[in-house]
Parts: sequence; structure tokens; C-alpha cells
Amino acid sequence: MAAGLNAFTLSPTRWIEATRAIGIVSQPGRYGSTYACSDIAFEFASWISVEFRLYLVKEFQRLKAEEQKQIGWSAKRELAKINYHIHTDAIKQHLIPTEVTPAQASIIYAEEADVLNVAMFGVTARQWREANPTLKGNIRDYATINELICLSNMENINAVLIDEGMAQGERLIKLNQVAIQQMRVLEGGRTGTLLTDDNP
Repeated sequence: MAAGLNAFTLSPTRWIEATRAIGIVSQPGRYGSTYACSDIAFEFASWISVEFRLYLVKEFQRLKAEEQKQIGWSAKRELAKINYHIHTDAIKQHLIPTEVTPAQASIIYAEEADVLNVAMFGVTARQWREANPTLKGNIRDYATINELICLSNMENINAVLIDEGMAQGERLIKLNQVAIQQMRVLEGGRTGTLLTDDNP
């Protein structure tokens, strides 16, 4: 009722006592001050200064944009790994002979990874690194979401083809055809690198 009167004032101390507020402390006296948690302080500062409020809004928008970039990057990496274990298990079961060293096994894994790289991008991991010496990471770090979705599907398909005993060369041609067809659907147009005798 008193809030409507011209003589009404509401000090921080009176507010704290009347509402049993937490997160805000008022110290009276010559060197006293009022302290509050950041949420409360920002709200008061926003009410006092339009410029400060605008700053908060713009900073929030910037942080959300950065967050979305990070989420997008994480999503891309997760998509690339969805069928990774299925793919590597098929390689282990059917392509790696018994009694080989880990180094020998890693070569086979790398070769099969390059089957997917060539089918999708038209180059091996080594060829991409040589063509992009200043870039960090690998070819898949710079792939689009659609390309990573396609790669994830191709890992699963390659695992099935390995289980069926299809030769690597035949699988490469088949996976390239899958990549072209899926990228056409995902991007709504003709795309992909068709592997032919003239374009190995």
C-alpha cells in the first residue's frame, strides 16, 4: 500500500528484511555497500542502464552462437563414429589374419578407412594431408554434416559387404555409387566423384 506514495522509498536493507531475500547483502555506514549475486546485480544494472542491458543481450547471443558451433562440431564427430565399431569389427573378423602384429593390423584398418575416403571424397587420407599441409586434423574434420551422415551409412554398408566376402576393389565401386546416390538425396542435386577407368 505504501509503494504508491511519493514519499515511499525502498532501501536494500528494507527490501531484505521485508522479503527475507537471499543473494543480496547490504552493509550500512560510511563505507558500507550492497552486494548481490550476479543474476540480481545484472538485473539492477539492466534497469539502470539501457546500454548495459544491450551489452548483456548481445553477449548472450554471441555465447549461444559459439555454443552452437561447438555442438555442431561435436555432432559431426559423433556422426562419424556411429558405425565405427561395426566397421572395425567386420575388418577384424574377415580381413585381418590371425597372428599379426598390431602394426600390421593398423595398416589394414587404415586401408579400409581409405576405401571410404576415396569412395566419398575421391582421395586418400595421405593425399588430403599432402594437399592441405596447413590444416589441422583430417579430411573428416572438414566434412559437412551431409557428408558425415553418408560416411556413417557407408561404414555400415562396407561392414556388410566385408561379411559377404566382396573384394576391396568391388566394394570401392559399390560404396562410391552409394555415396553419389545418398549425397544426391541429401543435397538435392548431382554430386560425388564417380570412379571410372579414366578417373581412378
